[in-house]
Amino acid sequence: MLERIYHLVIFFKEYVVLSGLIVLSLIMLVLNDNTQVRRLRTMATVTLGVVQEQVSFIPSYFSLRSENDILRSQNIQLADEVSKLRDARLENIRLRNLLELKERATHTLISANVVSKSLTLSRNTLTLDMGEADGVRPQMPVVNEAGVVGIVVSTSENYSIVNLLLNTTFRVSAKVERSRVDGIVAWDGERLLLKNVVKTLDVVPGDVILTSEYSSTFPPNIRIGVVSEVSEELGTLFKTIVITPSIDAVRLEEVFIVVRLPDLERDSLEKETARKFSK
Repeated sequence: MLERIYHLVIFFKEYVVLSGLIVLSLIMLVLNDNTQVRRLRTMATVTLGVVQEQVSFIPSYFSLRSENDILRSQNIQLADEVSKLRDARLENIRLRNLLELKERATHTLISANVVSKSLTLSRNTLTLDMGEADGVRPQMPVVNEAGVVGIVVSTSENYSIVNLLLNTTFRVSAKVERSRVDGIVAWDGERLLLKNVVKTLDVVPGDVILTSEYSSTFPPNIRIGVVSEVSEELGTLFKTIVITPSIDAVRLEEVFIVVRLPDLERDSLEKETARKFSK
């Protein structure tokens, strides 16, 4: 072992001698109290301090970068928690409104969740997770806390399809809450309209539209929407009345199916009478 060290020292003798001389010089500078040496030592200390100050940001930079990564991660977690709390609050409000609707209802209601939507402008439909096994039948009305949603058109054992209010096949008898003017609400593929209202009748923007007592499907006084535009065209007897629906079809998540079927005797009599007068 000593022999190996000896050979290494001999091999690197120039570097060993240089290192020894540098160490010796430093020791002499430290121990020497000469005025010039003290001045040189002072200058070296100042120079070292300046250099150290200039490069001190390097460890600070890496420390701040690490701290920034930690803070960014915490920020993402907090944002996620805030989003969850906001969703929980909105769901709580929505469910509370649905509960109030159920408590006010005069008919039996079946609670259902929207599991699928088809929003294609003219034929908008929903798929609900309640079907024949739950007592759901075609022609039953569908509502939520905002108002009329649509009507059940087909059912299976565990699911049902609903034609939305915004469906060209949907019709419902309606009235203006303020003036009691009657009409038929229908979707033309672009707008929800209150039809069959003659120009002399009193309907203005801002009027609330409700289901009427003349509807054989929906219970009366369920909100449909608000009149947003009233216009008159030359050559026609009727006003063009545009309604803004109360429901937001895009955000529908929970609805109620009203356990109420049309009066078949009434429907049969009205259809028979209509056929007689159409001849």
